Amino acid sequence: MLALQKLRPEPGIALHDVAAPAAPGPGEVLIAVEATGICGTDLHIAAWTSGYASMKSAMPVTLGHEFCGRVLQAGPDVPVEAAGQRVTVRPSVLCHDCAACHAGDFDHCTGRKGVGIGRNGAFAAQVLVPWENCVVVPFAMPAEIAALTEPMTVCHEAVETAGIRPGDRVLVIGPGTIGQGIALFAEVAGAAEIVVVGHDDAARLATVRELGFPNTADSLGRSLTEAVAPWTGAGLFDVVIEAAGVPSIVPEALSLLRKRGVLVIAGIHAAPATIDLTALVRDHKQIRGTYRAPVEAWPQVVDYLSKNAARVGKMITARLPISRADEGFRLAAAKRDSKVIILQEEVRS
Repeated sequence: MLALQKLRPEPGIALHDVAAPAAPGPGEVLIAVEATGICGTDLHIAAWTSGYASMKSAMPVTLGHEFCGRVLQAGPDVPVEAAGQRVTVRPSVLCHDCAACHAGDFDHCTGRKGVGIGRNGAFAAQVLVPWENCVVVPFAMPAEIAALTEPMTVCHEAVETAGIRPGDRVLVIGPGTIGQGIALFAEVAGAAEIVVVGHDDAARLATVRELGFPNTADSLGRSLTEAVAPWTGAGLFDVVIEAAGVPSIVPEALSLLRKRGVLVIAGIHAAPATIDLTALVRDHKQIRGTYRAPVEAWPQVVDYLSKNAARVGKMITARLPISRADEGFRLAAAKRDSKVIILQEEVRS
């Protein structure tokens, strides 16, 4: 089968034929992949930026962790009803062997492996995953919408981490998939005003507006502060959520918060950021990190996607077959598209 893989710890990815997965073992299921999204993490891995050295031991490894598919085969110790289910998959696989796992403290598992990072992922026709990581999705939900579940759980968690309350004014930095999803869930949380800013991001900011958020700005040729000046005249923001992964904007993002405001860092950064700790302390501001969503958030996000499929579908701006996955990566990296979805040819036909 055709698979998109990371072969070596250096820039580059390769699309080539690999053997189909073995039969599922105890607790595992074999999934026929329908749709897989290209994530910012995938782009970092392809470019081989810092922070992914731990995946060296898994190479060659098939990428892809945002996906939907159908259970083809279930291994021992998997419920009979699993076969034939349509599922999306939580990509963080527990080791069940470390001290935290033995204590039932699964969030602190020290041996977890990510689907599409530490073990083979879903830029292929089939993938083997633990059944406990599967989240059932409605049969009527389009595959490309179901494939948005994982990134949308990240967005949901960012908003939960921010503690957005009704009436809050929120600035979202970064108009990609994560920034778009954060805006949607900030709306659900009751934010009174949502501003989304990008940098040389005309296409993705247009998608943000299509989603129903007219307050957008591009910081190309000017500072972040200058870009959001039309809204700061009414006061600084209650919450700023950074989803751009650009360390240099963090200090300025912090300066746009009101006293006792909250800055949430959702982007993955390839370098450290320098901040003014004195200003942070004197203004009682907070910086919070956000990453993986808890298990209980997944059904909530699936329900949101099911009820808002037409709207969130606007986030998807390119659909390509697996044979053109390398082209999809170029589109995603160029920021001309928002979410790029890779489809299996047999699903498209």
